[in-house]
Amino acid sequence: MSVARTELFGTDAAGYPRPTMPLFDFHCRACGHEFEALVRPGHPPMCPSCQSDDLERQLSTFAMKTREQTQARADVKRKKEAHTARRDTAAMDREILAHRREDH
Repeated sequence: MSVARTELFGTDAAGYPRPTMPLFDFHCRACGHEFEALVRPGHPPMCPSCQSDDLERQLSTFAMKTREQTQARADVKRKKEAHTARRDTAAMDREILAHRREDH
């Protein structure tokens, strides 16, 4: 099934297409199941557990980066780069030593 471009893209104030994220969190009033659904115009969501359309849209959660998470990722990256640099230096030192032994 093909989805029309207008269903996946909204428009900004100037009328240019911009992507939208039509993902919503729902609570089924019939069975109590909570789920996330991709909602497209003309295709109302249904509960995946009981197929009911008696749904309550919930406030969606969002992803957020904290300063601590950013710092921790940077620390991991620096440690990995330092490890790689030490390994490369050791390999280069071994090659230099082997080359000197071959020459003399």
